[in-house]
Amino acid sequence: MEPRWSSPDDALARTFDLVAAPLPELLERTSRALNGLVRHTAAAQLSEVSAYAPKQAVGTDRDLAARITHDELGQLAFRVRVGAPWWGEAVLGGERRAVLGVAAAHAGKGGALLALTGLRTAAPPPPAVLRTVQRVWDLVTVSTYRLTAEALPSHPSVSRVAAAARAAVLAELADAHGAALTGVLTALRAPALDDAAARAAATDLAVDALAALGRMTYWNRELSEEDADTAFHRGARELRPPARHRAVRLALRPPGSGRSLPSDTAHTARAATRTVALALLEQEGVGRMHVGWWLEGDTLRIAVRDDGPGRPAADEAVVPANVAERVAALEGTVTADPVPGWGTTVTLVLPLGAPAGARTAAPPTVAAAAGRAARTDRAAVAHGGPHGLRDLHPREAHVLEQVSLGRRNREIARALGISESTVKFHVSNILAKLGVTTRGEAAALTRAWGP
Repeated sequence: MEPRWSSPDDALARTFDLVAAPLPELLERTSRALNGLVRHTAAAQLSEVSAYAPKQAVGTDRDLAARITHDELGQLAFRVRVGAPWWGEAVLGGERRAVLGVAAAHAGKGGALLALTGLRTAAPPPPAVLRTVQRVWDLVTVSTYRLTAEALPSHPSVSRVAAAARAAVLAELADAHGAALTGVLTALRAPALDDAAARAAATDLAVDALAALGRMTYWNRELSEEDADTAFHRGARELRPPARHRAVRLALRPPGSGRSLPSDTAHTARAATRTVALALLEQEGVGRMHVGWWLEGDTLRIAVRDDGPGRPAADEAVVPANVAERVAALEGTVTADPVPGWGTTVTLVLPLGAPAGARTAAPPTVAAAAGRAARTDRAAVAHGGPHGLRDLHPREAHVLEQVSLGRRNREIARALGISESTVKFHVSNILAKLGVTTRGEAAALTRAWGP
């Protein structure tokens, strides 16, 4: 039975249930809690805070929840202001229906939208109920950020899988826009329409398609990536007060790069840097500390160095078990190098590619898939079967391998030591040889012919 929030004890019990919820269950528990305030059959979220599942939908009406799309929530997000619950009609699940929208933002860390639909009443809830719903969603948003920012070992591989799911959504979106372009061409060629009517129809179709594409591109970028310098400075802000209170001179060296980090890597890097730095600050005799991040090829290297006593025992003291576990979850490494009388240097190295646990469905290399294609006599399936892979030149196979890991042109260019324009040229040739139209389809094809 849903809680009715009828007493302070009820409210505290429900609040405790939310705070204690693991990340995958948080939205479902939130929906169950709010059902005592606003009866609904489906709840959906769109969140910049969560790297785990930015778009999520749950509810007793599973069919409705499954039909709620990323784009519908993106349109609703432009109508709901942070801290001001919105009641009205919006398209969710493919139909216009009554919706309660609530938005929250964790200071400087992005926003989160909650949409309740399948409502059992046509009238908006009283203002007191709306205020409670807003406070609950504020709490959930902060809790989501903290769960993600702590980068627990179980989260990184899950969030990488979620990133792969977002890539699949974008591939579907490309198909939808292909249909939109077909509609534009159909309108322009329709013999029953005069020039003015054809242009008007084509313009409407193009504007709708571009608006949807813009929303999806914005959300995907914000949810799956974080600028490396921005990530560094967010973490640095948390170190300045304790360093100042201990009269320690803090020197900061940001990565100074325009590259982006996967969001879970950024969270892990910040959490690990903060924990190690605070542990070093607890030592006696520390007067200076240097914190730096370097992006080197496909890795992020973090160094935290002090001028403290550098005792050998500092190894265990400055690399707590939770830091080692978080870094190990991303297949990274942590080393401590204490030098008696000179200080301690802790170095963390985080790979920027997906960990093995998140790559279980992908082939180890595209070159291997191409080799198997050359050895098989099986006929090509539709477009881009093994014969398509066999037609790739070695350099194209290497580029496709990078594409299948979700890397962008700039990152591929750095990894292979070629220019971005050359990468674009190779990608264009790869798509043509495989008979596909998107990078997502090309990556999916390599999985289909993996080992």
